[in-house]
Amino acid sequence: MTAPLVTILDDEPEIRSMLADALEEAGFRTMGFGRATEFEAALKTATPDVCLVDLSLPDRDGLTLVHRLALEQGATVIIISGRAQVQDRVTGLELGADDYIIKPFDPAEVVARIRARLRRGKSATSTGNTARFNGWSAYFDSYILVDDRGEETPFSHAEGEVLRLFLERPKRLISRAVMQETLGGAAGESFDRAMDVRISRLRTKLREDPKNPRLIKTIYGAGYIFLGDVSWV
Repeated sequence: MTAPLVTILDDEPEIRSMLADALEEAGFRTMGFGRATEFEAALKTATPDVCLVDLSLPDRDGLTLVHRLALEQGATVIIISGRAQVQDRVTGLELGADDYIIKPFDPAEVVARIRARLRRGKSATSTGNTARFNGWSAYFDSYILVDDRGEETPFSHAEGEVLRLFLERPKRLISRAVMQETLGGAAGESFDRAMDVRISRLRTKLREDPKNPRLIKTIYGAGYIFLGDVSWV
């Protein structure tokens, strides 16, 4: 079986080298890039399993790139940045990143977080890659929602993790603690706000009434519950 491919986009050669050494020793394949244009050109022929992205790039805004990757590439996106403010972390997660690691970091921590993300991805496929519910089909292999008229709406990898969590546990209360434990990342304000944004976006894509959603219900003080009938293919 081919080892997972991790791309490293960072303009500091020392960081690229440090991460590549740690990841390759752990059994991953790596590709490193110092500029966003080089990275985007490589995506035409390479399909990474995980993208490590620095926000401070010389030729492109890292946050814009993260958003595009999350919606179009389908890879796990992990931000690695020296920006330690809560708002920076929240913005990165809101735009679709799966995780946010602050510089300086221990390479072993990065390896551990990548492994955890890939494990969650493998365990998720046990239920299948297509779910049908209330006139919708969710295709987790292509990150697309399709309604009963065939209209397609894309969703990000991060939004897909939340949607899958709901679809795998229909009509059961899902607390914030369960979401944090299942989806990973540090608990706290940035995680809570990122979840709120992802759920809001999912409701919009599912054309829910924001004042009275019929599928994803908020149980104030407790968590969320998904009320649809779900079948997996």
